[in-house]
Amino acid sequence: MSVLLNKQIEKIKRMLLAEGALVEQALQRATNSVEHRDTDLAKQVVEQDMQIDLMEIDVEEECLATLALHQPVAHDLRFIVSVLKINSELERIGDLASNVASQSLALAGLPPIDIGPFGLTEMAHQAQRMVKQSLDALVQVDVSLAEGVRAMDDMVDDKHREVYVIVEHCVRENIDQMPQLIRIQNTARQIERIADHAVNIAKDVIYLARGEIVRHRRARAQAAMR
Repeated sequence: MSVLLNKQIEKIKRMLLAEGALVEQALQRATNSVEHRDTDLAKQVVEQDMQIDLMEIDVEEECLATLALHQPVAHDLRFIVSVLKINSELERIGDLASNVASQSLALAGLPPIDIGPFGLTEMAHQAQRMVKQSLDALVQVDVSLAEGVRAMDDMVDDKHREVYVIVEHCVRENIDQMPQLIRIQNTARQIERIADHAVNIAKDVIYLARGEIVRHRRARAQAAMR
């Protein structure tokens, strides 16, 4: 690797990790805003989303410039490709954190709901852990950490299904609290999607480490058996 390319890759890595730190912060604030009905935190997350969007553009432009100027190959090329994918996933997590914050603002403007619990906080904390671990896996290029993120996703999926069932039951019994229940269901859906994006980052780390594309692995295996 040339000295210039090495410096460029280190610069991109720092930019991506800075974006990841901001996304983690936004997700934590969004979770706390729901848990504590904190409108100030929720507003901070919504306002922060534009900053994350701008960082995503900067990272993408830096990656494209590196491809054009240095024409990386082998592991360096895989790194740039992985960063482009992870950059997009982080931006989507930022969008979803903003959506969670928006649901929190809406819930704060409604009477407190007197039914539940729904398990949103536990679900959100698990999604936070997944995002953090996926970024740790990236920093360390650690396949075992990345595989762990994929395993953690089952808990979020289970909680999402539980929330759906509870909300469906509560709607029939508490029609007067329909607006709150809809917001709770929407929040659970956003959190579940955040977890999915964390899994995608973990898969991109596996690609970076091994050169193996693990997305749709099951579908490819089934197709090969036909």
